Amino acid sequence: MLEERNNAEEWLRHVLRHPDKTKLGEDGNRHFYKAFHERCGKVLHVVINPNVQPNRVITLFFNRRASEG
Repeated sequence: MLEERNNAEEWLRHVLRHPDKTKLGEDGNRHFYKAFHERCGKVLHVVINPNVQPNRVITLFFNRRASEG
């Protein structure tokens, strides 16, 4: 389980530094998307609240509806 958690933290950092796509939500939260070939191309979707310091991760999940590109 610890190894999975380390992978998740590493993936989170990678998505925030090198997103495939970003968008600003209607609620002011920033959405980051990144496809991971290690997960059969599934897209990790990370939502950040940029209005607090430090920025706060709201949620992150592999988005089944999103696809690469």
